[in-house]
Amino acid sequence: MMKTIALAAVAAIALSTAPGHAADMTMPVKAPPPVAVSPWDLAFGAGLGTDYIFRGITQSNHRPSVNAYFEPRYNFNSNLQAYAGVAGESISFPNRAAAEIDFYGGIRPTFGPVAFDFGYWYYYYPGGECFGPTSTCVAGALPNGNTVKSDFSFWEVYAKALWTVNDQWALGGNFYATPNILNTGADGQYLSGTVKYTAPASAAIGRLGWYVSGEFGRQFLGTTDAFYGNALFPNGIPLDSYNTWNVGLGLTYKVFTLDLRYSDTDLSEASCNAFTGDHTAGFNPSAVTAINGGNASKWCGATFMAKLSFDMTLDALK
Repeated sequence: MMKTIALAAVAAIALSTAPGHAADMTMPVKAPPPVAVSPWDLAFGAGLGTDYIFRGITQSNHRPSVNAYFEPRYNFNSNLQAYAGVAGESISFPNRAAAEIDFYGGIRPTFGPVAFDFGYWYYYYPGGECFGPTSTCVAGALPNGNTVKSDFSFWEVYAKALWTVNDQWALGGNFYATPNILNTGADGQYLSGTVKYTAPASAAIGRLGWYVSGEFGRQFLGTTDAFYGNALFPNGIPLDSYNTWNVGLGLTYKVFTLDLRYSDTDLSEASCNAFTGDHTAGFNPSAVTAINGGNASKWCGATFMAKLSFDMTLDALK
């Protein structure tokens, strides 16, 4: 009897250690802890364009412009992001400001296919000089008679929404508001709508992706302060509001984009000069209006531009 029990025990041990039963006897092993994903990210990029157009008006005197930006981001979750950034652009302003430096920040909540963006933007233009009445500006007026302040800096608040309809189509809306646009003393509100079609991979041009996009906007402008006043409007001139639009084709390769775009406004050359103080504007009798002394500016007309840029995030590099 004892021999039978012993043989049974040996057989049981042999079976339990056989390959077919090894998994049954293996102690459970804890899964490795999940890799911690940092909520922080960083976006950055730079570009070179043949012009710098801002709401239909050149900021670089229709000359090439470079830009760069740096934007730290914090993701509270997959549907809410906070961000702050610094950007810079080369410009050619009437007051000879050295550059445009932008400081901005906000939040980007997302609800399904709709992404929102609410924030604050400060446009800083250092190094400018005052050109105007000798009682105010030591240098006097510009050679063409236009007057401009030494500081064009101002701030705006904004709200944007983008509806990604599907993989190809996206529709957007934008609203910006400031009490003092370009430090002219005039309030300003900008409202625009955008549309973008992104081609599917099956329609790629070789290794290049592509898209077509457009925007139509309205820039509302108020009345300037007395610095820009004239005999008819000594306390400030009422600037003309205007429409602006653009349409373009973009070619993409990895992080690079080449954007080819046409832009225009319905501002007259007289109204354009009254708003911009264009130092390159020449006199034209037809440009004499209640708010403009006669200089005609081409800064607000139809123009074509090309821009090559790259945009990256640290998260995408991982």
